[in-house]
Amino acid sequence: MQSVTDSPIPSTSSAQSVCPICNKRFPMSLIEEHADQCAMSNENHSEGPKEAQELPVQSSSTQVKTPKRNYSIFEHGPSGSAAKKKRTQPMPDRTVEELESDVISIEIDDEDKASQETKDVNSVQMGSVVPLSAANSNRLKSAQEDSSIPLAERARPEQIEDYVGQEQIIGRNTILRTLFDSGAIPSMIFWGPPGCGKTTLAHIIANHCKNSELQTRFVKLSAAMSGTADVKDAVSKAKNEKKYKRKTILFMDEIHRFNKLQQDIFLPHVEAGTITLIGATTENPSFTLNSALLSRCRVIVLEKHSVESMMRILERALPQYDAVMIADNNNTDDIPDFSKLSFVPRIIIKEETVRWLAETCDGDARIGLNSLQLALRAKAPLENESPSVISLEDIREGIKKSHLLYDRKGDQHYDLISALHKSIRASDDNAALYWVTRLIASGEDPRYICRRMIRMASEDIGMADTNALQVATTTLAAVQAVGMPEADCILAHCAVYLARTSKSREVYEAFKTCRTSIENWKGPMPGVPLHLRNAPTKLMKDLQYGVGYNYLQKDESGLTYMPEGLEDEKYFSD
Repeated sequence: MQSVTDSPIPSTSSAQSVCPICNKRFPMSLIEEHADQCAMSNENHSEGPKEAQELPVQSSSTQVKTPKRNYSIFEHGPSGSAAKKKRTQPMPDRTVEELESDVISIEIDDEDKASQETKDVNSVQMGSVVPLSAANSNRLKSAQEDSSIPLAERARPEQIEDYVGQEQIIGRNTILRTLFDSGAIPSMIFWGPPGCGKTTLAHIIANHCKNSELQTRFVKLSAAMSGTADVKDAVSKAKNEKKYKRKTILFMDEIHRFNKLQQDIFLPHVEAGTITLIGATTENPSFTLNSALLSRCRVIVLEKHSVESMMRILERALPQYDAVMIADNNNTDDIPDFSKLSFVPRIIIKEETVRWLAETCDGDARIGLNSLQLALRAKAPLENESPSVISLEDIREGIKKSHLLYDRKGDQHYDLISALHKSIRASDDNAALYWVTRLIASGEDPRYICRRMIRMASEDIGMADTNALQVATTTLAAVQAVGMPEADCILAHCAVYLARTSKSREVYEAFKTCRTSIENWKGPMPGVPLHLRNAPTKLMKDLQYGVGYNYLQKDESGLTYMPEGLEDEKYFSD
């Protein structure tokens, strides 16, 4: 194994340096060795000039060459005892012609060594550096650049015309688009799932403020990294800008991460017009934002991207990797004209592959773009290779659908269970099976699903099938005994049973009517009739508690069982 000290010295014939002792120019690879020799020669002449003069001068043909130094040109000199030993031994005087011959010899050796190393680019020996080929260098440089910036960020549009999706809020002739074009941007909250375009829309507004003639300053903050001190600093600068009739738009990403007390810092400044607040959140503003702040901002609801809009987003990002999309059929008319492209295609990706990515990202553009980036980088060809083709089979196993949008404490938690309840109520067994499976796949607590189905068994089925309540309660016991994932089919069994059985909301509707009657009662609540009261003591018996009570049915007992004044109240419909 070759050591580091035995590695060949790189050729440096093009770079020269002046010796500080003799003022002669030498190549960088020899300047340190010459300086050592020159310094020791000077020292020997000063201590014993006579002895130094008596040293025999050897001719260039008989002189023994000094061994090549065995340390890197990036070191200041040999270390340890070797350096001390070298400086203590006198070196013979050498002519310029001799040094030049050594330089030529070293350069020839270096060139031979370099040419030998370039024949095998992939071989790396310990202590030596093997140069990379131009193709590998370019690919490595490109990979390093790509790895630092996700494709979702690189493909982010700059102009409103390039924005894809959300036509209902930013399309032509919409209120928000009209305000955007006129520059009268109001305070608003962008609410939508991850990857729907909230931050991109704010980025377009920022670019619009920068490039247009509007005297508007755009400040971008994130509640995940910023605090109230950063907001105060931005407001302070906004007040100074306002003196010169310049507006300030403050974009607060993840605004729901500020608690409601921290959100109060925006109120006076939004109210006074010092700043125009644009917030972005994935959480329901009704629960996470201050009601006073909501009254001052317009809530803009953004939806998930459709498959078609995702296709447009992914196709537009392909040129970032010199890639083009082609149709799946063999029709030559569908093959794009590559001569019209501004780049030479290095990657060809089939349309079915892009559509599969669009369908599996769940409407999240960020996940779709980053998955596309992973596929393109994995199949990127070398510089001199022919274009590579990416098919669906190439990426199906490597990139799988890895998530479902769900939050046990967020809107999805309540939306999905509501969908299950309404499907069972409508006796749609197919929909009930879908929603309960969706809840299971999203990671919902199976005990929570059981508790809600117990409620459904009583509320929506009731007296029509009293066995339904037993099925639901038994399902909870079975799930607790078996656990997941074995309990998944038990949950599905119960959901389908409840959906298919007969329904009756008679008890539940009567209960609501009775509850309303009690809540709306005016005055003191009526007391329990004396004949219905319990009489466990002598005093209670003396007070006529329980007097006249009998065990007969109401039609035969001659007694009333409702409070006084409510004898004719009916809660069940005829």
